[in-house]
Amino acid sequence: MKKVTVPELCDMKNRREKIVMVTAYDTPTANIIDEAGVDIILVGDSLGNVIQGLPNTLPVTMDEMVYHTKIVSRGIERAHLCGDMPFMSYQASKEDALRNAGRFIKEGGAESVKLETNENYLDTIYAIQKSGIPVMGHIGLCPQSIHITGGYKIQGRENQEAKRLLELAKSTEEAGAFSLVLESIPRDLARRITESVIIPTIGIGAGPFCDGQVLVINDLAGLSPEPVPRFVKRYANLRDSIANAVRDFVEEVKEGTFPDSEHSYN
Repeated sequence: MKKVTVPELCDMKNRREKIVMVTAYDTPTANIIDEAGVDIILVGDSLGNVIQGLPNTLPVTMDEMVYHTKIVSRGIERAHLCGDMPFMSYQASKEDALRNAGRFIKEGGAESVKLETNENYLDTIYAIQKSGIPVMGHIGLCPQSIHITGGYKIQGRENQEAKRLLELAKSTEEAGAFSLVLESIPRDLARRITESVIIPTIGIGAGPFCDGQVLVINDLAGLSPEPVPRFVKRYANLRDSIANAVRDFVEEVKEGTFPDSEHSYN
C-alpha cells in the first residue's frame, strides 16, 4: 500500500484530485478511516471538544496531543498523519515551537504538524519546516483565538479582512507551509485563495472550491450531539445506533435473556 507523502499531496493539487482529511483520536478509529481511503488523518486539538467534553480547545496540552497522535499512528498504513499543535505549544517562542513540533515526530509518529496561523507566526512556520518538519497552515476561523474573535464566527466577509486573509495565505506559502486549512470563510474568498497559491487548500466550512475537505470524525459519523455547524454533513447516525444497541443490552440483562446458552461457556 503506497504511503501518502507531502510531495504526493502537492501533486494531487496539480492533478486536480481532491484531498480528503478526517480527524481521529484513537487506534481503531484511525484504522477504519485509513482503510476507507482518506489521504490525511489529523489528530486535531478538537479532541478537547469531542473527546474530553471541553467547551473549547484551549485547555488541551502538548502531552495529550502527543499521546493521541502516538496511538492514532498505530492504526495507519496509508494516510499521511498530521498532528495539531495545541494552544501555547508554539506561541511563546520559536524554540518552544521547534521542540514541540519535534515531539510530534519523535514521540507521536506524526509526519507533519498543523498550526493556526497569523502574521506573527510566519517565522515560526519557516523555522519548523527548515528543521525538516512539514507544516500545514490554518487561517480563517482559528479556534485557539476565540477570545479575540469573540467566538466561532465566519471570517473574511468584510473586504479588508478578506484582503488580509488572501495576503496571509500567500505569506504562509512563502514561509514554507506545504498546505493550508481554510476554516469558516466565504466560498468565493476560499476560491480566490485556492487559485492564488500553489500549495493545496483544505476547507472546513469554506465551500466547494478548495483542493480538499476536512471534517471531524464524530461529526460526519453522527456521534456529536446537536447542534452541529452548518458545514457539517452527517453521513451516518452512530449516536442513535449505539444508544439503541445499549438499550437492547440493558433490556436483555434486566429480563435475564442475556447471556443465553450461545453466549455462555459449558
